[in-house]
Amino acid sequence: MITIDQLINDFSTDRTKGFTECLSQRIREENFDINQLIDLTFHKDEQIGFRAAWLLDTTLNADPEKYVGNLPYFIARMVNVTNPSCKRHYTRVVLFFTDKKAPEIIRKKIAAIDMEPVVEKCFDWMIDPKVKVAVKAFAAEVVYNLSPRYDWIKEELVNQLQFMMRDGTAAIQVRGKKLLASIKIQN
Repeated sequence: MITIDQLINDFSTDRTKGFTECLSQRIREENFDINQLIDLTFHKDEQIGFRAAWLLDTTLNADPEKYVGNLPYFIARMVNVTNPSCKRHYTRVVLFFTDKKAPEIIRKKIAAIDMEPVVEKCFDWMIDPKVKVAVKAFAAEVVYNLSPRYDWIKEELVNQLQFMMRDGTAAIQVRGKKLLASIKIQN
């Protein structure tokens, strides 16, 4: 059976192509406690935390229904993420889980969780000039996905997107225009 110590060792030594996918498959097959992997994303060594977040992202997206019971813990821990490299993976996972194409069981579980702290954290990351562009883009989409649930989001999201697009990269411009157009269609 795979252990936390073994994962930490693997993260430190094995960096071959496909490593994350193979390890994800083992985690799923051995029914590794995903909450322990979530905790590992907060490791004091940022590289280990990053690799744990990458593995978490890969695992949750590979078999989301299997981990529906872990969603409340994942969501609760997301608001505490400080590792810059982990932010991308956390926002990717939440983006997948909040998408209208997510499996029904996931959408129902997300609907039962207070997502307002996630929205606030995503806005924080969108505003923070030190946060990487990919995180900002994923965070904006997460906020957009949750906008039907919280009526205050749309106006704030429009303002933040317009601000980000003023000096934003090409990726921010494209994502911002797409989200602004989607918001217009909804109104």
